[in-house]
Amino acid sequence: MKEMAEKKLKFSFLLNFIFFLGASSVYAFPLSLHSNPEEIEIVSIEKNPISLAILTSTPEPLDFIMETESRIYLVAKPQDLNFLLSSGLIFRLETPFFAPARPSKEMSLTSGGNGIYHSYNELIADLKKLAEKFPSLCRLEDLGRSLEGRQILALKISDNVNLNEPEPGFLFLGCHHAREWISVEVPLYLGLYLVENYALNPRVQNLVNEAQIWIIPLVNPDGLEYSIKFYRYWRKNRRLNSDGSFGVDLNRNYGFNWGIDNRGSSPNPASETYRGMAPFSEPETRAVRDLFSNYQFQALISYHSYSQIILFPWGFTVTPADKYQLLFNLAKRMSDLMASVHGRRYDFGQASTMLYLTNGDTTDWAYGTRGIPAFTIELPPVDIFHGGFFNSERDIQPIFEENLAAALDLIQWGIDNYKFAESETKRKEKNLIPLIIQRERKIK
Repeated sequence: MKEMAEKKLKFSFLLNFIFFLGASSVYAFPLSLHSNPEEIEIVSIEKNPISLAILTSTPEPLDFIMETESRIYLVAKPQDLNFLLSSGLIFRLETPFFAPARPSKEMSLTSGGNGIYHSYNELIADLKKLAEKFPSLCRLEDLGRSLEGRQILALKISDNVNLNEPEPGFLFLGCHHAREWISVEVPLYLGLYLVENYALNPRVQNLVNEAQIWIIPLVNPDGLEYSIKFYRYWRKNRRLNSDGSFGVDLNRNYGFNWGIDNRGSSPNPASETYRGMAPFSEPETRAVRDLFSNYQFQALISYHSYSQIILFPWGFTVTPADKYQLLFNLAKRMSDLMASVHGRRYDFGQASTMLYLTNGDTTDWAYGTRGIPAFTIELPPVDIFHGGFFNSERDIQPIFEENLAAALDLIQWGIDNYKFAESETKRKEKNLIPLIIQRERKIK
């Protein structure tokens, strides 16, 4: 309780400090807006019934980055600023208090722009080294090419890695959204841990022996490279759209209830939640779909950032899923395990009620088509004041460690559930044998 009180006090102080510094940057009149559609401002708006009503009536969803008790924060492009102005909303420019949209020359020279976070080339090199070092435990599968021709690689981990055994499968995905760099690291570190600890840890050995574990650390390689080199807030892939804008939101491009409404995704190509021209219109989402269709997956986790929340279906409606209690229980267990590692608590709940409506997203698709537990884990931090999309390099290891506990437990649950289903099937088949014999006798 003391720690929570201290956090609230610091948070309140920070809000007051930002308000003090930004008090002169409050706008309700026309601005000289940038002509470049990728130039952005970070703005905040007072949170009240009027502003909420206006924001939810937008022609398409805005790029929300966080909410506090009193204000709503947005990444605003010129057209968004024009909408806010025409709607009469008074907003405050917060841009100076957040990370720059463009990488500095100094950063590019010293670390390539991304420090110890993985770029596309670095990730590919590390995955290949791992597969070469442990060929009996892991192999790489080329799932296809992105729009700009980059490989989308999946790492398969199993004791008989070149066989498709009758074992439960598990899929871990990272970086649908380009600016969420930490979401590459967590699934990658998971793969490294499983392979490197196979001979050292009996629990890991048992999981790898009993399952087929698939990891795609980087679903959106083109977007990640663009985010590192040119525009840090980039979210989508790099599709050149019909109106001259770029990008499809890959996490709105999956085929289950795709485009069911314009609140959970947008038909407008310039929108940050543009869903594309059709379900699976993008080679990146087709790569995930094709892998998913070839194996019997028992569970899926898609890593994102930020908010420190575990989300489960449905995202497209506030109606609970038919397996709501199972999803809730699994999410709660993951949250408890995460908190046991470093004391950091992840909230959890149904996606549509915890955050906002989405359609065409990964977890709704996995659950809707296969009925398997599927989770979006929004990694730390809680909000943009604690880092937002810009986790420090020292965040990587502890965030991985707490998510490792949850991932291992979900794999074990899937193995146990798979074995139980198998034994139930065999039991039912065994009970049917006497009935079949009796029926044959009667026919004779």
